[in-house]
Amino acid sequence: MNKTTKSVERIPTYALPYLVNGDKTNLTDQDVQMIDDVCRTNCIELVTPIGKSVEGDPEPYFCCSPMFGKPTEVEDCIVIMTQTA
Repeated sequence: MNKTTKSVERIPTYALPYLVNGDKTNLTDQDVQMIDDVCRTNCIELVTPIGKSVEGDPEPYFCCSPMFGKPTEVEDCIVIMTQTA
């Protein structure tokens, strides 16, 4: 049986084009490898920015502790993870 969880995570803005659309433009091979490793380790199935779905369209903000990587500008995203039990 699979267990699906949904949470709101701080995702670096530089990673969103790759996570949402598969666009590696402006990412280094190391960035892609780090993102892939995080997705594999956490069994991430889907990342969806929630900014546009919230009234006021919040701006990205600086965060000292994003879901991965060094301190950077992030957006709050809905992250769906599926783990096999």
